[in-house]
Amino acid sequence: MRHTAIGLNFIDTYHRSGLYPVPLPSGLGLEAAGVIEMVGPGETGLKRGDRVAYGVGPIGAYAEMKNHPANRLSKIPGGISDEQAAAMMLKGMTARYLLRETYRVKPGDTILIHAVAGGVGTIASQWARALGATVIGTVGSSEKAIIANSNGVHHVINYRSEDVVARVRDITGGKGVPVVYDGVGQATLMTSLDCLRPRGLLVSCGNASGPVTALDTQWLSQRGSLFVTRPTLMAYVADDQDLQNSAADLFEVVKSGKVKLPINQRYKLEEVGKAHRDLEGRKTTGTTILLP
Repeated sequence: MRHTAIGLNFIDTYHRSGLYPVPLPSGLGLEAAGVIEMVGPGETGLKRGDRVAYGVGPIGAYAEMKNHPANRLSKIPGGISDEQAAAMMLKGMTARYLLRETYRVKPGDTILIHAVAGGVGTIASQWARALGATVIGTVGSSEKAIIANSNGVHHVINYRSEDVVARVRDITGGKGVPVVYDGVGQATLMTSLDCLRPRGLLVSCGNASGPVTALDTQWLSQRGSLFVTRPTLMAYVADDQDLQNSAADLFEVVKSGKVKLPINQRYKLEEVGKAHRDLEGRKTTGTTILLP
């Protein structure tokens, strides 16, 4: 396939740094959209000229052209641009499994999402609101608070100037939330646990501040029999049909207008070093794409 747009994700920095080791030599990138130029013998589901996208690899999206397994591609429907598809496959399917499978968000739930102005947070907050949840989100600046508000987050907390736990307890009448989605990692671990209600679930889904390396299970019992999970998108879409179902749900919610995809940064592919530095420096918001 010929790539027309490539998604930038935090996991790319983990692969680059070695936090998540990959077999070497290796390219980078798990997400892209483009046009099929040639299909292998026996392939009947796809043809030359089809617009397709992927979000879970195989790794190597940072390229102009790529051989890719046909069974791991999804056709891009009308009404979705290539740039939108490249910006949403990994982050959007991540939001889907978090909200619909890891913890099934229900109307009336009040949930907490850390880094709510980031790539996954931007999609997850809108999707959760569409599901009928009240969304509390944390951000690290007033600029990101504006973005979160524009995405419909009900309660935005600036963790640099506010006590996150106190605000969450105040918003929930002292009860806490049933689930926290934490893509930050070690720096927010205790805050996340302290925001949960008894038997609540901490979904540790990222390492922006570094991986969680210290978790005493006594902390879970002391706070009311809490649960912790460390899921990955790859485990939820390992089956080809699960992958296609996830992509279909994502395309549908975006086409409906319930989830909008702000592409706030575009870099040329050769500027990928700067793109990584900006992402790791928390200078980006929403989604970011690379253009070959």
